[in-house]
Amino acid sequence: MGSSKQNLNQVINSIEKTLGILHQLSSFDVDIASQLNNLVFELDNMAKLGEKCHSIKVPMEVLNLIDNGKNPDEFTRDVLNNCIAKNQITKGKVDAFKDLRGHLLEDL
Repeated sequence: MGSSKQNLNQVINSIEKTLGILHQLSSFDVDIASQLNNLVFELDNMAKLGEKCHSIKVPMEVLNLIDNGKNPDEFTRDVLNNCIAKNQITKGKVDAFKDLRGHLLEDL
């Protein structure tokens, strides 16, 4: 788990570097060849680091939310709320069976 988290952090760091280089390229006309080389290096580095993150599973719903410009935390909140609701339903059923058991034992 720690290795996956470290790999993911390295990918995020590489993405941030790449975005910084792209910003520099769009802002300045200084030494474009050097900046392009840096950009190509970071894109290659990002691709290599991404290959190490194959064990990280992201639900398609989260990716679709991100593609639609929504916050992936909404997905997490919805999943937790659904789990809580199902847990409450299950708890109600368990309590009902306990009550039924108690009534059956009283009748015996």
